[in-house]
Amino acid sequence: MTTAMGAALRRIQLGNALSAFGNGFTVPFTFVYVSQVRGLGAGTAGAVLAMFAVAALLVLPFTGRAIDRRGPVPVAVASTVLAASGSLGLGLSGSEAGVIAAAGALGAGIAVVQPALATMIVWCSTAATRSRAFAVQFFLNNLGLGVGGLIGGLIVDTAHPGSFIRLFAIEAAMFLVLGAVVATARVPGVSRAAVARSGAAKATGGGWRTLLRDRAMVMVCVLGFVMFFACYGQFESGLSAFAVEVTHISPATLGAALAANTAVIVVAQFVVLRLVEYRRRSRVIAAVGLVWTVAWLAAGASGVVQGSHAMAVAAIISTYALFGLGEAMLAPTVNPLVADLAPERMVGQYNAAFALVKQLALALGPAVAGVIAAAGAYEAYIVMLVLCSLAISVTALRMARRLTPAQDAPWHGSRVVAQVVHPEPAAQAEAGC
Repeated sequence: MTTAMGAALRRIQLGNALSAFGNGFTVPFTFVYVSQVRGLGAGTAGAVLAMFAVAALLVLPFTGRAIDRRGPVPVAVASTVLAASGSLGLGLSGSEAGVIAAAGALGAGIAVVQPALATMIVWCSTAATRSRAFAVQFFLNNLGLGVGGLIGGLIVDTAHPGSFIRLFAIEAAMFLVLGAVVATARVPGVSRAAVARSGAAKATGGGWRTLLRDRAMVMVCVLGFVMFFACYGQFESGLSAFAVEVTHISPATLGAALAANTAVIVVAQFVVLRLVEYRRRSRVIAAVGLVWTVAWLAAGASGVVQGSHAMAVAAIISTYALFGLGEAMLAPTVNPLVADLAPERMVGQYNAAFALVKQLALALGPAVAGVIAAAGAYEAYIVMLVLCSLAISVTALRMARRLTPAQDAPWHGSRVVAQVVHPEPAAQAEAGC
């Protein structure tokens, strides 16, 4: 990795961390703000949260091609402006239509900027440094969200709507800072030939066709769906309901469990990186499935422990902590694998496709959990998620058969994706002979 690539990567990650910091100011308080402070009710607040996912699902199918044809920098800058306008709109709107429209702009902006940033990280890294680059991004995201949430909790006051407007204004400002940082970073780009091939692929509709013919990428998307469904899709829905209604923990204890998840990620990320960086990616993902199997078994045990509430609380906190461990293992593994699977001209398409799968899982996970929780079928809920976790391990090991050694064990090679190579004049002269 060149010095220029490293400098651009650091700027991108700094901007991303500041954006996460701003996002942390509002994420925990959006529902309360819409329903109580603006007095629009729980139904409208639920519609606002749903609009985040709907907007993401609407824009992501087109995001990859835009990134590959226009480059990730202009796409990222435009999406940060859209996200900032949505955030500010949420803070200033007082009507149901206004907050839902603002939520759509915010959700679309955040959804688009994620694959654009991932593509920039790919362009600014090599196969040897990509795992560390994505691990740092994940670490800074969680640190920014956590610190932003803590400071936001000190600022917010439900009796003073102006305090919420300040939170959304800070979030909007941080999105604009991210846009400015990205716009001024000297990010390497793809070669002209790759851009031309991308245009040809678009003209023939070959972008999605090429991706769907890539059996390894299809398996990664299946894995991604199950992983996000079984973990992130349950954090604020089924698992929280199970912890409160079956384990009988207090909301304060649930907050401590969520803090344990973030703490494990922040404290253990670089230790975990050293342990997994030189392991086969398929085996690391398979190990995550086993870790999450233990996590869901611990959650199930917390609901049947008799006579010791302290042990039940410890079990549910352990569940969240083990999820954090698994997330830390995936950060340097899955996104770099997606990048290494992508043809040079389709890095944005592959990143956007994986982001789309993630959003589908995040939308479906809470919906399924809500149906099961409403029926009170928590035993079936735990069994389903244990089986999902085991399926992650099995699918990861099967996926290994479709990966090349350079994709599964990148330290054996030195593949560089999507770098600009400007030939020397002498080389150009030779080529023209």
